[in-house]
Amino acid sequence: MSGQIKVRRDALGYFCFYLHLAIMGFITLGWTVPARGVLIFYLGFLPATILHWKLNADACILNNLESWLRYRRWRAPERNPEEGAWLRTLIAALTGIHLGRRRTDIFIYSAMALFWALAWRHLLQFQGA
Repeated sequence: MSGQIKVRRDALGYFCFYLHLAIMGFITLGWTVPARGVLIFYLGFLPATILHWKLNADACILNNLESWLRYRRWRAPERNPEEGAWLRTLIAALTGIHLGRRRTDIFIYSAMALFWALAWRHLLQFQGA
């Protein structure tokens, strides 16, 4: 498709990409884990993730660490198109659909609110309430 974003990756890039995927997998499926301790951790992890984005100018610390390792700069959005836009660039690369920041944020925060509510429901079922 035309308009797709092509990101070239080296070993560090692949490591950061797959770590992001693993975290995204936990965010999307963590509420299903049948373990009380994991659910309690998850219920703290989701708000902590959002808080860390907000305190870090809507960027993920993983992208900042990658920029630091590559360029010795905490912020390098001109060199790292995924900084502050990891999911948006992933969607564009896979589908060719270019979402704006606002639409991406609405999608992400709505999904995380849903997952958080589902985790609470799952936890309360474990406790018999």
